[in-house]
Amino acid sequence: MKIFSIYCTDKPGTAAIRQETLSAHLTHVEEVMDQIAVAGPMKNSEGTVIGSLLLVKAESETAAQTMLEQDPYYAAGIWQDVKIAEFRGVAGEWVGGKAW
Repeated sequence: MKIFSIYCTDKPGTAAIRQETLSAHLTHVEEVMDQIAVAGPMKNSEGTVIGSLLLVKAESETAAQTMLEQDPYYAAGIWQDVKIAEFRGVAGEWVGGKAW
């Protein structure tokens, strides 16, 4: 199992849509919780949500993309840009120090 980072930036003017679909989004998150290492909204310096960041467990980038496409936020079209890349945590508190 690999870890993939999914970096999503919101389209301008989609804050209301984000709020309207929040309940459905959270239901989806609960359904795929076993695939999520960590996830949450990204905020700018004013505290406004500007996107989402997820680290997900998946067999492939395609599987990570498929999971994301099932998210109501994806279906609502709030994300302007989505970047998915394999991630390997090798240093830090969350990985217990260093992995080399």
